[in-house]
Amino acid sequence: MSLQTIIDFLEPVNIAQLSDDEGFRDTQLGKHIAVYEAEFPDISNADMVLVGCGEMRGAGIQYTSTGSPDAIRAEYYKLFHWHTAVNVADVGNVKCGATLQDSYAALRMVVSELVSAGKKVVILGGSHDVTTAQYEAYGALDRIIDIACVDARIDLDMDSVLPADNFLVELFTGMPNHLKHYSHIGFQSYFMHPHMLETIDKLRFDCFRVGKVKEHIEEMEPAIRNSNMFSFDIAAIQHSHAPANRLTPNGFNGEEACTLMQYAGMSHDCSSVGIYGYIQAQDEHALTAKQISHMLWYLMDGIHKGKQEAPLSERNAFNEFTMAFAEVETTFLQSKRTGRWWMQLHDGKYAACSYKDYLTACNNDIPERWMRALERN
Repeated sequence: MSLQTIIDFLEPVNIAQLSDDEGFRDTQLGKHIAVYEAEFPDISNADMVLVGCGEMRGAGIQYTSTGSPDAIRAEYYKLFHWHTAVNVADVGNVKCGATLQDSYAALRMVVSELVSAGKKVVILGGSHDVTTAQYEAYGALDRIIDIACVDARIDLDMDSVLPADNFLVELFTGMPNHLKHYSHIGFQSYFMHPHMLETIDKLRFDCFRVGKVKEHIEEMEPAIRNSNMFSFDIAAIQHSHAPANRLTPNGFNGEEACTLMQYAGMSHDCSSVGIYGYIQAQDEHALTAKQISHMLWYLMDGIHKGKQEAPLSERNAFNEFTMAFAEVETTFLQSKRTGRWWMQLHDGKYAACSYKDYLTACNNDIPERWMRALERN
């Protein structure tokens, strides 16, 4: 496989259908994105590559269409172009296969090739089970990864026949397994069986309830920064901010969803981002498409901020704090450029953490993030 051969799995974008009659202005993103129209674009300098996938059969919807990804594009391309140092490419839509598994395979091929080329891939997805193909792309590269997922539910419903309701079972238990750690952000307790949370905890995975996240959303930045793959179901966003979400009126507001997406952009390790669950037919006044387009804009903003960060090897770019807590000696690093924190784990490696973790260690207590990392090894 190569970047040229993935063209077989892709359909070009019809720019004329996305813009007004006069096209996009020089100040809009649509004028600055390398788009697959007649020819496959040069993505060698791209920091972010968009891929559409309208596969909805995993949610029991028996039609497949590129309408939903294109509706998001239509809103995204209209936004003003602020981040001139961030290059965006759009390689079109993955062709829907004869079966759901065929669609998974096509997306897996495309994402795998783009990730291996060092790109941050953004999937404008169909149903949330398409996360399976996003995950399998890393299996094709034989990489062991951390995953962060934003969703109002944890999709482990074994009583459902729909992959969108139980695809996490395969991610957690399938063999060969490429999952090192899983963080679930924004679950709503009334959708969760208490025993399911106990099961997640026994696996040493992390779950963050929506109310706790909203109180201290900055605590999610290290969890997302440590992840290699980010999956976002719009069911986690309040219906009033994303009318296409018919699951719940509660959840994150639009600004909080943008903040979480910005964190994914800032992460150097997060190489793929999937936004799932958008059904154009359920949208009102294109408000959900607008919301997702704003999330994409903030993803660009995060990439722009992330470019300012120094690698950990440049120690003169960090404030270094060596301390002992609970008879454990470790080192905390704080970036002089962005203010973000890292802590040295028991194995000598550094992991993303927060200022709160540093303060906990200063009080001679073991930060929970440090303890969880120890438990997983």
